[in-house]
Amino acid sequence: MKQRGHRDQVVIATKVGNDMGVKGKGLSRKHIQQAVEDSLQRLQTDYIDLYQSHIDDENTPLEETLETYAELIRQGKVRAIGASNYSADRLVRALQISEQHGYPRYESLQPLYNLYDRADYEQDLEPLCIEQEIGVISYFSLASGFLSGKYREEKDLSNSSRAGYVKKYLNARGTRILEAIDEVAKTYNTTPTQISLSWLIQRPSITAPIVSATKLEQRERYHLFC
Repeated sequence: MKQRGHRDQVVIATKVGNDMGVKGKGLSRKHIQQAVEDSLQRLQTDYIDLYQSHIDDENTPLEETLETYAELIRQGKVRAIGASNYSADRLVRALQISEQHGYPRYESLQPLYNLYDRADYEQDLEPLCIEQEIGVISYFSLASGFLSGKYREEKDLSNSSRAGYVKKYLNARGTRILEAIDEVAKTYNTTPTQISLSWLIQRPSITAPIVSATKLEQRERYHLFC
């Protein structure tokens, strides 16, 4: 990317907060400042378009985290910030602090959301994101591949690296959801993957679902049926 000179045609989003194995975790000023330098070096770029808090850090004041992001934006190292895995209450508080102190606000949210995992997001976070015009980038949009119809019984998990994630979906409710998806897919002559993603993208709050492809050829299955 650096050699081709196409940086302005690419949107780079990355996260901070999780343990990368050597330098700790969290959203303290010290950790964010070190993490952003590490990310810029790994990505070989001068700035990050969307820098996201990977997981809420209740041991660090929100003011400290947001003030640090403000410094990074002033320095030109970050363009915008987002949150991931925040509760509605904590996201509201962060937005309030940003408004009170003139800090940058979280412009996006990355929650777990799909046709199976719905309640936690739809109850509180979805109305908040619509009201505050926060972009939503859902992860595990296909429930680790379950909603593609690839995994229907435990034997289907034998050679899968996602077995630990998918097993919780192999129950009566999961079966009913897949049967409904299969019926709609058959009606429109398309695939369970396309139906599952199309349902997501047409939700009023969703900006873009993350599909987590593990193989290049899977991209062809991800064309949305809208």
